[in-house]
Amino acid sequence: MAAASKHKKHKTLPEWLRKARNTWTYTGKVRPPFALAPEKGQRSVWDFPRPPAVEQESREILVRKGDILLAATTKALAVLETASPPTFYIPPSDIHLKNLRTLSQKNSFCEWKGKAVYWALATAPTQTIAWSYPNPLEPYGLLTDYLAFYPQHLECFIEGERVQPQPGPFYAGWITRDLTGPFKGEPGTGHW
Repeated sequence: MAAASKHKKHKTLPEWLRKARNTWTYTGKVRPPFALAPEKGQRSVWDFPRPPAVEQESREILVRKGDILLAATTKALAVLETASPPTFYIPPSDIHLKNLRTLSQKNSFCEWKGKAVYWALATAPTQTIAWSYPNPLEPYGLLTDYLAFYPQHLECFIEGERVQPQPGPFYAGWITRDLTGPFKGEPGTGHW
């Protein structure tokens, strides 16, 4: 009952949030002329929708910092949003939470998913390495308390392939060989 009431308050979106959601030019319905055509076995990030979609991910995902295994799962959720490589959310049951600390002074707000909280390594408590949504907006409730990791600061793998981080300091998509771009994050791509 508490979980249902928690999300009920998000049923009517404030006008400022509705406006923010309507500012996007690209929504995954039509690839722009500068998008690269995917080769066989690839997906174009320009075919991903906005608002973002969530898919079950059964491939093995590992997240490490040097010798420290932070997460290992075959039960991740992939968030797919136009122009960005997927972001992978890992269930807390598959994360070694003893190695992490929340950053109580840091948070942000996504116009799709809501208020995020951030995480750091217990041994490096000032560097942000992950985030989560304790009370996400609907329809993203299934992401509740799952963690997404920044590949810029960690070693992240999908089925043994080390991912490349999405460009830029803000975004945290995981680039793999099965994706084609260009990817949001380079200078001048903020409007994508």
